[in-house]
Amino acid sequence: MRKPEGQDTGHQEAGHAAPPLSTVVRVRSLLPSLPPAERRVAQRVVDDPEGVAGSTITELAQACGTSETTVIRFCRAIGFNGYPELRLTLATEAGRAQSASGGRVVGSDIGPDDSLEDVVEKVTFADARAVEETAAQLDLTTLARVIDTVVAARRVDVYGVGASAFVALDFQQKLHRIGHTSYAWSDAHIMLTSAAVLQPGDVAVGISHSGTTVETLDALHVAAGRGATTIALTNFPKSPIAELADLVLTTAARETTFRSGATASRLAQLTVIDCVFVGVARQTYEPTRQALEATYTAVHGRSVRPERKRR
Repeated sequence: MRKPEGQDTGHQEAGHAAPPLSTVVRVRSLLPSLPPAERRVAQRVVDDPEGVAGSTITELAQACGTSETTVIRFCRAIGFNGYPELRLTLATEAGRAQSASGGRVVGSDIGPDDSLEDVVEKVTFADARAVEETAAQLDLTTLARVIDTVVAARRVDVYGVGASAFVALDFQQKLHRIGHTSYAWSDAHIMLTSAAVLQPGDVAVGISHSGTTVETLDALHVAAGRGATTIALTNFPKSPIAELADLVLTTAARETTFRSGATASRLAQLTVIDCVFVGVARQTYEPTRQALEATYTAVHGRSVRPERKRR
């Protein structure tokens, strides 16, 4: 990964520290990059953190079909000295979550016997958690560098396919409205041709929840070869797109039944995009204000006037 001089990902700007990143969020983000045996332990932590907190290392190893040594390796891979520290942290975080919710827990998976009321409650809970957890883990130092890079860019090309394409379009529309030259692409061939004509001073943004989308990776690779600054937005900080990009912003969305890679991830991505956009607007306050007023005036006349509404 090509890093600008002095980049220090993982640290917040002084005076703007985010809340501690929960263990479950961190484990979920690293899960795809772990070896298979450690991945089984990680999945257990994600699925049942309170159960893991109440289990001995032998019980956890047996439940995951692995060894105690693997459990210890997993603990160290996610930043703990050993299993006792992991258990204590999970128990503490579970207690904190129980207190914050008044002891009430809303499950995320939707079952065939759930009522419509249950569905609404679980969907809104998962969406709210995706936004909250994304904000909590967002690296403000990297975010500031992304904003500076976009402000200074000659043009910004945004790449995304599937659900990420809608996020790319949203970012392009926001930047375009305040006078920044930007294009969003989702077709594989057009993404490549776009990247092939970029140059130093341009920015290429790749959006991929999994961080493994081939079309987006290919476009970002070509853009990097042309000297453009590359930015990745992904849910997994050790994914291929994160390894490729100069700057990496991450989300913390958990996908549930009927929602894989489509809904919670999109809301989390939009949250980060909004932070970038508002940061850009803040740095270019007066031109942005004028552009917003001009674009509002341009489309205001397209609204249906009261006297023309159906009676």
